[in-house]
Amino acid sequence: MKNTDFLKDNLIAHRGYYDLDLNVPENSLAAFKRATIYNYIIELDVHLLQDGNVVVFHDHNLKRACGILKQIECCTYDEIKDYNLFNTNEKIPLLKDVLSLVAGKVPILIEIKSLGLSAKICKRITELLDNYKGNFAIQSFNAFVIYWFKKKRPIYVRGLLASNFKYNKDINSLKKIISKSLVFDILLKTDFISYDVKALPNSYVDKRKNKKLILGWTIKTKEEYDKYIKYCDNLICDNIKKLKFYQN
Repeated sequence: MKNTDFLKDNLIAHRGYYDLDLNVPENSLAAFKRATIYNYIIELDVHLLQDGNVVVFHDHNLKRACGILKQIECCTYDEIKDYNLFNTNEKIPLLKDVLSLVAGKVPILIEIKSLGLSAKICKRITELLDNYKGNFAIQSFNAFVIYWFKKKRPIYVRGLLASNFKYNKDINSLKKIISKSLVFDILLKTDFISYDVKALPNSYVDKRKNKKLILGWTIKTKEEYDKYIKYCDNLICDNIKKLKFYQN
């Protein structure tokens, strides 16, 4: 069993320690720098671009963050490198630049965004992480991604993202059942589960609680922290400035 204790060291800052009131947007170099200053674990999201670059960005579309109606996976880095995030001066960062910035100061939890069965993003990420000097873990909703790392990089700490997707009408009932019941986790033999707190408590997570690390996503208030921490080993937190008193 791999050591996952580093994922419990402190609160996990969802998309970095961002605060738009300070012109520090989510998934930006500024948000990640603030997280290192406060010693928070960093959660971030990655996509593979057409030119092979891996960027840190949450959505599949650029509309919400940049005001541009484009699928990010269809772009090259040259096309998007000058776009501003949420009307700030921050740009969409490359994963390699985030790794250089963090440089092992705090752990990193990397969510891999991949809609299909392509191994390209997995290969590119290993090229960046194989020589990284610091604690990190990878997670994804995509079971193929986790399976690829199980076979190709078994030393990586890896986790399955899951939810019951109760309020998502775009996901069919079968997929909701498969995700909620953690069926793929039996085959993938993950090191941790990252589960939607809105779907807690449930028996599927309870059965794994004493066998592996359980992370919960995403909470925004002290009340939510107090409600869900009893089901999890740690929580991924938005609006983290209001939860500072939980810092270890």
